[in-house]
Amino acid sequence: HLLLFLLFVGPFNCFASYSRATELFYSLNEGLPAGVLIGSLARDLRLPTAGGQNPASLQPPLSFTLASHGLGGQYVQLDNRSGELHTSAVEIDREALCVESSGATIFGGSAAVSSSSPSSESCLLLLDVLVLPQEYFRLVKVKIAIRDVNDNAPRFPVPHIRLLVPENAPVNTRLAIEHPALDPDMGTNGVQTYRLRDNYGVFTLDVEENENGERTPYLIVMGSLDRETQDEYVTVIIAEDGGTPPLVGSATLTIGISDINDNCPQFNDSQLNVTLYGNSSLGTHVATVHAVDMDLGSNAQITYSYSQKVPQPSRDLFHLNESTGAITLSTKVDGDTPRLHRLIILGNGPGCIPAVITVLVTIIKVMMRPPEVVPRFIANEVEGVVYLKELEPINTPVAFFTIKDPDERYKVNCYLDGDGPFRLSPYKPYNNEYLLETTKPLDFETQQLYEISVVAWNSEGFHVKKVVKIQVLDDNDNSPVFPEQLIELSIEENNVPNAFLTKLHATDADSGERGQVSYFLGPDAPSYFALDKTTGVLTVSTQLDREEKEKYRYTVKAVDSGFPPRESIATVTITVLDKNDNSPRFINKDFSFFVPENFPGFGEIGVISVTDADAGQNGWVALSVLNGSDIFVIDTGKGVLRAKVSLDREQQSSYVLWIEAVDGGDPALSSTAKITILLLDINDNPPLVLFPQSNMSYLLVLPSTLPGSPITEVYAVDKDTGMNAVIAYSIIGRRGPRPESFRIDPKTGNITLEESLMQNDYGLYRLLVKVSDHGYPEPLHSTVMVNLFVNDTVSNESYIESLLRKEPDISVEEKQPQISIEPTHKKMESASCMPTLVALSIISLGLIALVTGMGIYICLRKGKKHHRADENLEVQIPLNGRINLHMLEKKPVEISNI
Repeated sequence: HLLLFLLFVGPFNCFASYSRATELFYSLNEGLPAGVLIGSLARDLRLPTAGGQNPASLQPPLSFTLASHGLGGQYVQLDNRSGELHTSAVEIDREALCVESSGATIFGGSAAVSSSSPSSESCLLLLDVLVLPQEYFRLVKVKIAIRDVNDNAPRFPVPHIRLLVPENAPVNTRLAIEHPALDPDMGTNGVQTYRLRDNYGVFTLDVEENENGERTPYLIVMGSLDRETQDEYVTVIIAEDGGTPPLVGSATLTIGISDINDNCPQFNDSQLNVTLYGNSSLGTHVATVHAVDMDLGSNAQITYSYSQKVPQPSRDLFHLNESTGAITLSTKVDGDTPRLHRLIILGNGPGCIPAVITVLVTIIKVMMRPPEVVPRFIANEVEGVVYLKELEPINTPVAFFTIKDPDERYKVNCYLDGDGPFRLSPYKPYNNEYLLETTKPLDFETQQLYEISVVAWNSEGFHVKKVVKIQVLDDNDNSPVFPEQLIELSIEENNVPNAFLTKLHATDADSGERGQVSYFLGPDAPSYFALDKTTGVLTVSTQLDREEKEKYRYTVKAVDSGFPPRESIATVTITVLDKNDNSPRFINKDFSFFVPENFPGFGEIGVISVTDADAGQNGWVALSVLNGSDIFVIDTGKGVLRAKVSLDREQQSSYVLWIEAVDGGDPALSSTAKITILLLDINDNPPLVLFPQSNMSYLLVLPSTLPGSPITEVYAVDKDTGMNAVIAYSIIGRRGPRPESFRIDPKTGNITLEESLMQNDYGLYRLLVKVSDHGYPEPLHSTVMVNLFVNDTVSNESYIESLLRKEPDISVEEKQPQISIEPTHKKMESASCMPTLVALSIISLGLIALVTGMGIYICLRKGKKHHRADENLEVQIPLNGRINLHMLEKKPVEISNI
């Protein structure tokens, strides 16, 4: 076959081979992402393409198709047009595809995965590809070799490995570790070496490889072992593969040192001296020998026996327990019994030379028999132990004791030896009878066991002691006790459900079930608190909110298991600690304050009320002005809003501020409120006369003007509002030939002619008009001079101007203007003038002829008339007071004469 090799295609070193048998061979690493080029079938098969020598129009399009989408087909993507083979989204895992141990091919239709090849490390992905159309038809066998990468770390099958080594194992002893590490990777990527983290200076590891390439670690003993010095070594065995970088796995290795019988029994002493009275009773304990063997188990079993050197009489007199080494008196001592006995005792161990100890027993000969103490128990007695319940009443009888003298020749006395609430007294009327009784109630919790002795001695000084053990039985006479009657706890609010609060613990001095304590919540405990009956763990099942309730107080109960049960009660107080979970809250979202204008600077405008449900620093609130801080300032502590400067309503009638409240928590929470400040008008602006614009202006009034005709008006405005801006007009000073001829409307400021003007009414009229508001508490006013020149014409303006420049003496009338005239009254007044006007019009028409005739006469007398008018002006009624017109003007404006 002709092979076509493509070496190192891309970064993955793919290569291909081609033969006329239409077989291609590629290789790639496992674990590659989707879209990696494996090979081009069209190029590797040298099939003609559109870019070849033949024209594209003459070449039918090639088609590449997998013969079947089996197991192998899911790992590749075949371009039907170009024949390029790429990796698919399904990642190739060599260890999952090819199980080395099976050595079999897994087929899936025409696509298969094979691990059977000459190389143990080969893993093939087999594909069958059909090439169409008919003139290029062929079946291509594609074999893709999956190369192993080091993507698996060694892993021990068990996490803990135990190995036993005999303590007498010689140096270089090799022991196989039965659970070697496994690594699914192949070749050098598999397990290569083993090592110990700590070898203790006596162990090392070696690796052996068998014919199949399996590597097995061996533990090698490098030093002497002694179980009695150290019976176990614990270390970590580490397996490392040969990848780059290498991967490792580990397990705990415990090396146990097994015992061998390398130690023999030993006695601590070589000789033991014992004294025995000749009147000792049978079974009296003489001595106990004890040997020690450092080995374990059966290697440490010791038995005791007499040496062959011990004579038979001594063996008969003293019994030796083979297991415990206890020596007891087995026969009665009489006058013929030797006074000294040498007992040689052997400690025997398996496979050992016996250990030897000598017990010297000296028997002291007694010439007389000692007194006898015979007890007769009244209370319950078992094997020499008397059982009494606590709280038994005083003088409870325990036992009778009879004192006997075997020789009946000596007087015997008796007394009680030992501490305890007991009394031994003669029992009358009998001789040598004594009663043992209690002197006060017994308390199990104070002392459970008493050991007292009844001692009898005769006149020869011989003493006999009878030991009595009294066990106090417990009764349920103690209630559980809490360390503290008040249990104070704290927990932060917004806790997690079922949060731990504390573990209650009550003690009960009683024993057994009587001292077992159970815990219960009191009836006043809220339902969301839970108390474990057995452990005493107190929890809360829901979130607590300090703002809803800050303190909880309820009782808990500890009950013992006695009959009847006893209990005690403690009080639990829980303080819910604050968290910053509440923003500052303004009492209102919008605040409105009405402040009179010209309010003094830093005066109190109003109080901004804000609260924070949190406590402590979390509840501290600081206020600040977000806008308008150049005019307004707020007292952080008291919430008092102040203006830095005096406020003028005429400049700005209202202000809208935003106040921010920030608490002292971490992180801080905040909220804002809208503040509206409305300035209330005060009468701080006098009326401003807009017309006439000057005290020097004048108006020509024709003598023919009819009564009631409007002559002119005074127009003024007031910057204030409300009643402070309601203007009233009045004439407070007059000068002229007939000053009362003119009237001013107090509301409108219109000046009208009241009466018809006569010939001698000609001349200059000066009306001092007071323009006043209705402000409270003090109205403000301005004045203006209205100049009216009654004449037919103005022929000499300079003369009039000279009169105007003279400062007139005008008496000021203090009469207040009356403007409370109803509109209906005004209508009636206006209507009453109409007949007069009609009559005056008729009279005027009749006098036209007369006026025409007198025209010549008037012209001749004109000079004289002016002279008379000047005299009339100067001989006006003297004024009662003088007024400085320049001081009364608000803003005098010079304008041209009318």
